[in-house]
Amino acid sequence: MLKTFKQLLSVLGLWLFSVVVSRSAEQPNILFVFADDQCFETIGAFGHTEIQTPNLDKLVAQGTTFTHAYNMGSWSGAVCVASRCMLNTGRFIWHANSIYPTTEKERQEGRFWSEYMKKAGYHTYMSGKWHVRADATKAFDTTGFVRGGMPQQVPEGYNRPLSPTDQRWLPNDPKWGGYWAGGKHWSEVVADDAIGFLDQAKQDDKPFFMYVAFNAPHDPRQSPQEYVDRYPLGDIAVPENFLEEYPYNNAAATGRGLRDEKLAPFPRTEHSVKVNRQEYYAIITHMDHQIGRILEHLKTTKQQRNTYIFFTADHGLAVGHHGLMGKQNMYDHSVRVPFMVVGPRVGKGVTVDTEIYLQDVMPTTLELAKVVKPDHVEFNSILPILKGEQTVSCYDGIYGAYLQNQRSVRWNGYKMILYPTIKKIRLYNLDTDPLEQHDLSDDKNTVAIQKKMFARLLELQQDVGDKLDLETKFFGG
Repeated sequence: MLKTFKQLLSVLGLWLFSVVVSRSAEQPNILFVFADDQCFETIGAFGHTEIQTPNLDKLVAQGTTFTHAYNMGSWSGAVCVASRCMLNTGRFIWHANSIYPTTEKERQEGRFWSEYMKKAGYHTYMSGKWHVRADATKAFDTTGFVRGGMPQQVPEGYNRPLSPTDQRWLPNDPKWGGYWAGGKHWSEVVADDAIGFLDQAKQDDKPFFMYVAFNAPHDPRQSPQEYVDRYPLGDIAVPENFLEEYPYNNAAATGRGLRDEKLAPFPRTEHSVKVNRQEYYAIITHMDHQIGRILEHLKTTKQQRNTYIFFTADHGLAVGHHGLMGKQNMYDHSVRVPFMVVGPRVGKGVTVDTEIYLQDVMPTTLELAKVVKPDHVEFNSILPILKGEQTVSCYDGIYGAYLQNQRSVRWNGYKMILYPTIKKIRLYNLDTDPLEQHDLSDDKNTVAIQKKMFARLLELQQDVGDKLDLETKFFGG
């Protein structure tokens, strides 16, 4: 018999605690951290010694890294829009494009990542860059500062630097607005928001789903001077595949009129590329520090033990590779992203080279939340790979597209890129040429592999809803 009211409260408290623990054991917390424009090569732990990412390096050490994660491409110059629409709806690129004008209706009807998590009993939260044609304040139970897209760029931020003395625009100067608009750097605001929500979640008996989306390292690449100072120009290397200008710019729709490509002068100079990479590294390191603050608070509030952490980016960025500055191309620097997972029973310090799409994070979290995969979700959970139950990719080839001007397929150690408007094919052996420098399309010894690659691309077009008639464009006269 319980002798005191105090004992009764104590037992009741233990019972409630056991209920919460039981629920949490079935449905873990999900912390999704999302970067914008971050190339796969910008993680120090991957061997890229030029860049400092100590907190992202910890994720690599504490979890499993997928070294070959990709974005399918885009139907617009704003690649992030297509990537995020695919991410939140679960649909492959051209199927996502077909519902893009009515994305808010998709959300209202429940065919949306956060809506599924809500129905599964999660407290859903979002702060940072959204850029999805749906109402974030209705898509999530709680929101912080929701940003529509990129920070405002100014004319002085383009076509620079023209020379070593060109200092019209500096990344640490708040007068240009951008990330400094509002008085505090946007990356710091996102971290503050996330930390505040973690304090709130600590008091909640629901598991949480946090969608924490940084605008960084998208241009304008602004950060405090101390971060820029970490990267002296003398220590910045020009990419090995540097070109003064990409030879197929116009056919690829990546020419001199494209916004991203206008950031640096034409023809490209080694100095301008070094400065742009310096600022790119600096804003990434600054973001890394903010991510570290979030992860430390997760630990401080004792919520990390039952939390799965996912980190990735919506796409990569060229910043001087192949004479390009933007992400509107099919080279790995622009379609391949970092992808790390940390959580209960996830292998530590493990790297997996199985090819995935970054949007696979959506069905993975649904599986963790005990949500049956909806019929319209075309991406696949990577949980079987994380558990060691599966070693092969769910995808027989990686598809890529940009507008109607570019198509690509990565398959069997090769990548084929096509420019349909000029019937041009480029072919790379990725095993021997990972920087995609040596085009083998004119080598007669590659005719057989080119035919196989083209056939595989045609099959992938059917899967993703691509109606571009490549056969007619390349072989129809």
